[in-house]
Order: sequence, then C-alpha cells, then structure tokens
Amino acid sequence: MTIASSVPSRSWRALALLVAGAFFMENLDGTIIVTATDRMARSFHVPAADLNVTIAAYLLTLGVLIPVSGWVADRFGTRTVFATAITIFTTASALCALSTSLEELTATRVLQGLGGAMMVPVGRLVVLRASEKRDLIKAIAYLTWPALAAPVIAPAVGGVLTTYASWRWIFIINLPLGAIALYVTIRTVPNMREAERTALDWRGFLLTGAGLATFVGGIEGATDGATWGLALAAVSAGAVLIVVAVAQLRRTQKPLLDLSLFSLPTFRVTNAGGSCFRMAIGAAPFLLPLLFQEAFGWSAFKAGLIVVPLFLGNIGIKPLTTPILHRFKFKTVLVTSCVAAAATLALCATFTATTPLVLVVVVLVLSGTFRSIGFTAFNTIVFADVPQERMSSANTLTSTVQQLTMGLGVAVGALALSAGGPIARALGGTGTGRAPFVVAFALVACLPLLAAAESVSLERRAGSALTAREAG
Repeated sequence: MTIASSVPSRSWRALALLVAGAFFMENLDGTIIVTATDRMARSFHVPAADLNVTIAAYLLTLGVLIPVSGWVADRFGTRTVFATAITIFTTASALCALSTSLEELTATRVLQGLGGAMMVPVGRLVVLRASEKRDLIKAIAYLTWPALAAPVIAPAVGGVLTTYASWRWIFIINLPLGAIALYVTIRTVPNMREAERTALDWRGFLLTGAGLATFVGGIEGATDGATWGLALAAVSAGAVLIVVAVAQLRRTQKPLLDLSLFSLPTFRVTNAGGSCFRMAIGAAPFLLPLLFQEAFGWSAFKAGLIVVPLFLGNIGIKPLTTPILHRFKFKTVLVTSCVAAAATLALCATFTATTPLVLVVVVLVLSGTFRSIGFTAFNTIVFADVPQERMSSANTLTSTVQQLTMGLGVAVGALALSAGGPIARALGGTGTGRAPFVVAFALVACLPLLAAAESVSLERRAGSALTAREAG
C-alpha cells in the first residue's frame, strides 16, 4: 500500500514536465562531456584518453546505486528523495565546474552520479503513480524526449560552449535548471511512500552493485586496445557476480530487484529487445559526429550542428506518437520502428564527403522519427501489465536496465568502431578513413533488428489496456 497526499488525475502533466526537465538535465550532462574532452584534457595537462575515467565513474555510480532507488523512495518518500537528488546533482555540477584536476573532476562526477541515480528512477516513479493506465502513453511520451534529445543536442551545445566560452560552462548551465526544478519539486511533487517498511536486501544490493560495476567497467575498458585483456577479465568477473546476484535475488523474500516481473511478456520484451534498441540509438549520436569530423574533415561545430536533425525528427513526431499507438497497436509499431531504425542506421553507412547535405538531413530526420516512436512504445508497454502495487519494483528494475543500456550505447559504438578497421581490412578494404565507420554503422544496425525479432513474440493485443479509449 502506498501512502501519499491526493494526486488529481490532471496533475500528471505538470509532474511529467517537471521530471522530463530533470531527465534532460541529467542526460545532457552525461553526454555533453564527450565534446569537451579535448579542452578539459588540456586544462588539466593530461592526455585526452584519460578523461574516459570521468565518464566511466559516472556510469558506474549509476549502475551501483539505481537498484536501491526504489527502496529509498519507498522508505523516505518520493518528494524528499527527488528534491535531495536534484540538490546533490546541482551542487555536484557546480563542483565539477570548479575542478582544477582530473582527480577532483572524477570525484565530483561520482557525486553527480549519486544524484542522477536517485533523480531519474524516482522522478519516473512519481509520474507512474500519478497517472492512470489510460494516460500512461502520454505521460511516458513526455519522459522519453530528454533521453532522445540530449545526446543529439549535446554535440552542438558542447561545441559552442567549448569553442566560444569554456568547458566549465557545460556544468554551469545546470545551476539555474536545478534551482528551478528544486523549487517546482517542493511545491508540486507528492511525498508518496510505502506504508510497509521492508529491510534492505543488503546481499542483493552488494552483489548487484559489484556485478554491474565490474561488468560495465569492463565494457568501457574494452574500447581501449591497450587494456583489452584486463577489460575481458572484468567483463567475465562481472558476469559471474551478476549470475550470483540473480540467484540471491530469486531466493530472497523481499529482493532488491523483483526478477519475477520478467514473467510478464510485455515487461520481458521491453527489457530484452528494448535494451538492444536503446544501445543502438545511444551509439548513433556518438558515431555521427566522429564520422563527420574524422572521415569528412568537418569542424566540431559543423559536425555537431548536422546531428541536430535527429532531434527534429524526435520532437516532430511526438504529437503523433499516441495516435499512432492507438491506431496500429504496440506490436506493429514496435516491429516497424525497429526495422526502420535499423534501415536508417544502415543508410548512415553510405554517407560520403560528397553526399548532398539535404540527403543527410532527410535520413537523420527519419532516423530521429523512428527512434522516437520506438523509444516511446518500449518505455510505455513495459508497464502495461504491471499491477499498481508492483509499480515501484517494476520501475526500479526497468530504470536499472534502461539507464545502463543507454549509457552503454557510447561504449557499443566505440567497440563497433574499434572493430571496424580490422573487419574492413579483412574484407579487402583499407581499414582507414570512412571504412571503419561503414562497418560500425552496419554492426550497430543489427541491434534494432534483434529488438524487432524479440517484439514479434508479443501477442497481437499486447498493451491493449493502455490504448483503450477513454470513456466519454
């Protein structure tokens, strides 16, 4: 049973907008740093490759702490935890801007990860509990645009700030956003919590956190050829720890993560096939600017600007997403959007320095459109068959999977690019210039196809409870 102040059904829109704004701040900050690595490295007098530790530290903190977010929210209340998370994230942003060494920046990024780990899943839990099933598609549509838009906008924003101001501004811009979000949170977010207080599953927490951190750290390390052996060992050790954690979670009466939710087909498909889809859309904004800069010789600003059409496709289709799901139902929309997303990624492999700019823009707009439709559909149907009393558990498990797979998108893109050169040479190419990117986009395009294959297993009427027309 959940205790909360009364939440009028109309209030989900205001809550969704607030949470979406917080999500955008967190997602933008998680991706914009990639654009500024060169300037930051020069400021700290270290090689640019060393800045990867700040990205990995942030992602690892999310992996360790997101699983405990649901328990924390149920224990202390959603408004308390969400407001605290915003405060921590905003304060950490200020400290990042003031950092004078790589060590200081890494420590403050860990603090940012602590805030982000609570802010993202708890914010979505607020919206889920305030929304009726019939409003869930619209509510999730509000929450999906930040994850789609931020990685696309980040290269352009980062390019402008680092070129014409300072890399420190990529963190300073969070301060007014955080202050506004905190004020609105205190005024509008209900302090919902569970009436029954359960003890924390410490074994599950430690095993899950250690397993995810080791596994993700290994994937991140695999992008550097010099540490490939160590990375493989970390991935293997992480996989073993995750298997042990799963066994622990299954035999615990009140587990940290409720794995029995995977018995629901809609929940399982979203967290399996949907993960492949999310990694693909996370890899594209990483690969495209690199292709334009390294293979075509464009400036960082121009390369970042040309990726913006992805955002236009994301946002442009948003008003039509709900009618599309009502008209064609989830299974059809999921399969179609996954196949179309794979096709547009494959088309990116055909880009050359002489490809007409208008054609590049058209492909990227279409890619953004299908990414947006698929992302919204996956993120909505995951809760279609989840009872309200299990929504907190479902949200925690889904947030853990989604945040990690989106974060791993860049690592997957980097791995595909690293493999692109050797594969291109094995196929008789030079392995240089745009050749590695051709292979990388082809590999990444396979991921949405795996998601499509998984979505085919859904029943025709899957998610019908969400697309039922509102009476009257």
